[in-house]
Amino acid sequence: MTPPKPPSRPDRVSLWRYVRLFRQDILSAQPARLYRAWMAEFRTPFFRSYLVNQPELVKTVLRDRPDDFPKSDRVSEGLRPLLGNSVFLTNGETWKRQRRIIDPAFEGGRLKDTFPAMVAAAEASVSRLSEMTDRTVEIEAETSHAAADVIFRTLFSIPIDHELAAQVFTRFRDYQRSSPILNIAAFIPLPKWVPRGHSRATRAAARDIRALITRLTDARQKDIAAGTAPDDLATKIMTTVDPQTGDRFTTEEMVDQVAIFFLAGHETSASALAWALYLMATHPDWQERLAEEARALDDSRDFPVMAQLRLSRDVFRETLRLYPPVPMMVRETTCPEQFRDRAVKPGAQVVVSPWHLHRHERLWDNPDGFDPARWTTENGRTCMRDAFIPFSAGARVCTGAGFAMVEGPLILSLILRHFRIEPVGEPPVPVAHLTVRSENGIHLRLTKR
Repeated sequence: MTPPKPPSRPDRVSLWRYVRLFRQDILSAQPARLYRAWMAEFRTPFFRSYLVNQPELVKTVLRDRPDDFPKSDRVSEGLRPLLGNSVFLTNGETWKRQRRIIDPAFEGGRLKDTFPAMVAAAEASVSRLSEMTDRTVEIEAETSHAAADVIFRTLFSIPIDHELAAQVFTRFRDYQRSSPILNIAAFIPLPKWVPRGHSRATRAAARDIRALITRLTDARQKDIAAGTAPDDLATKIMTTVDPQTGDRFTTEEMVDQVAIFFLAGHETSASALAWALYLMATHPDWQERLAEEARALDDSRDFPVMAQLRLSRDVFRETLRLYPPVPMMVRETTCPEQFRDRAVKPGAQVVVSPWHLHRHERLWDNPDGFDPARWTTENGRTCMRDAFIPFSAGARVCTGAGFAMVEGPLILSLILRHFRIEPVGEPPVPVAHLTVRSENGIHLRLTKR
């Protein structure tokens, strides 16, 4: 069974038709030729946009010269109310300072420290699902709950049923429902003082989330001062000194970073895990192989057990190939460029699309098929190096990439260890808003093994 893929638009549409399609779903707003093209140009009255799929061009933009291709302010317009001046949106020296403070919290050794909290969240998810067996479950809601639980346990040492954590989770869902992926300022250049047209619901949800995170951050700062703070990610980040300036994050800066940790660490993990479970439901042979692998795990719940989850890791990696949570990344040129004999002026948008790159017909064998075994083939190994970027690449690679590659296979394995799953109803239709989700949810039936 070929995994679901959204329809493509006609090759030529008007700008305003494209804007309307884009605001609804950025995947089906794209033409089918992008799955074969090395590069494509899109023209608007206000700027030029170039989508690049050729691995050499992607490498230039993300790995070789990232300072020459900063993140575009156009895309950040829609996220600014929630994320403020977070590491996800900044560029230049501000971004470099933020990464110097954040990165130590996610070094390899710290993953081992957070592992017990991940296991606790995974086991809590299994316990919740045990009460939903033998009936239809909308699994995206459950993976959102599980991923949010991981974030709160690893960041602030509290479970999601903690009062403040539950309020953040609830208001974040409200924010998702009210905020389109693209603000109108992404297409029309506007002065800074012009209102961006965010809905009242979007602004209210962002304001509430930031107020709740401020309460968590203030409380942690007091615990740090008293010497009673737990040794978790929040404490590590808030006590890390920038080696160049000697500064720490202010409360406002920490709120910005926690907001993006929640968006990136919760929303992306929830998306990938939901699609992984759907793929297991539609590929029962792989489901049984993963369940067997999970049954072989010991009960120590120590970090070394991750080395035993090879199949689960390959399945999760294949899920990230087919359904990259962040389907497109937008950079901006700062100097004249020559891309495939085409002159690209400063200020142009350069789009790197994991969605199209991961399914590119000239790069991958069986690009639209589900095949976790591909990662052991020559084609799979080559494409992993040159055309697999679910967490971006280069200097701006997601700082939580290693974190996600532990969390996802772990939760997937523990769920399949306890439940057999099967699809219910029509196949889900992928759409992209904040991340790649299903248009009407992903419905599964779980039975206890």
